[in-house]
Amino acid sequence: MEIKFKKLTECRMDDIIKAWNRGFEGYYVKIEMTPDTFIHRMVNEGLSMNHSLLAFHGENPVAILVNGIRTLNGKKTAWNGGTGIAPEYRGKGVSRLLMEEAMKIYEKEGIEVATLEAIKENERAIRLYKRFGYEIVDSLVLLNGTREFGTKLDTSIQVVAFRPEQLSQKSFYKENVPWQCQWQSVKAGEAQIYYDSENNILGYCLYRRIWSKDGKLEKVIIYQLELFSKIHNDIMDKILFSISGEVGNQVEFITINSSLSNPAIQYLLANGFQKTTEQVQMVKRLN
Repeated sequence: MEIKFKKLTECRMDDIIKAWNRGFEGYYVKIEMTPDTFIHRMVNEGLSMNHSLLAFHGENPVAILVNGIRTLNGKKTAWNGGTGIAPEYRGKGVSRLLMEEAMKIYEKEGIEVATLEAIKENERAIRLYKRFGYEIVDSLVLLNGTREFGTKLDTSIQVVAFRPEQLSQKSFYKENVPWQCQWQSVKAGEAQIYYDSENNILGYCLYRRIWSKDGKLEKVIIYQLELFSKIHNDIMDKILFSISGEVGNQVEFITINSSLSNPAIQYLLANGFQKTTEQVQMVKRLN
């Protein structure tokens, strides 16, 4: 079976969308795309059409791999933001060929660190990535929970709002987090830093709020929540209230690819939030 590869910049959009939707058909999490949602994701998450691949069997697009490249901690870093194989081509070596082609791109671009995430239950994919030198470095979870605040909370903490790119200049900001949780992928979001009454830093949050068509806040997506002091119900409620700003409205909170070892995540799990998905974070060091 002869498989040929093209960069996404060389492909028609209908072939790209066909490859993506067929590639993730029956996947653990439904991630079907339209042309608009695909382009939106590529732009928002800093993914590169020129460094991403489409695999063809004849004229038929059968697999896709999307890449992003940015510098993190002084190292040129690539992120595999999705590898999908059409159902009838799975188990036939296409994923291996696709990864080999991606490695050629990484070598050409001088990539020093390659990263990706895989659903914990997707053992076949994890085995493949391990064969290419990736190692599991962390367990990541997506949490879901709701909160409703009947009255505005009086707060003993100081809240300072920042733009995500300003947050990145702070010495305490964590740059080495999963790609989608880095400020570069959340430019349309918001950030807050928390201080106690003596101006000691308590932590920070990077998040995005989503409203309904009638202007009602529906959900808050939390990309980073880092607290540096002892966590208790009072401070967590004040932070959740601060980032929602809603009184008398039940708000859904979702955490994205948060480290399971993060004390704030452990606290939310112990206080009503539910784990919806668990992934492994994998890293390959090339230089």
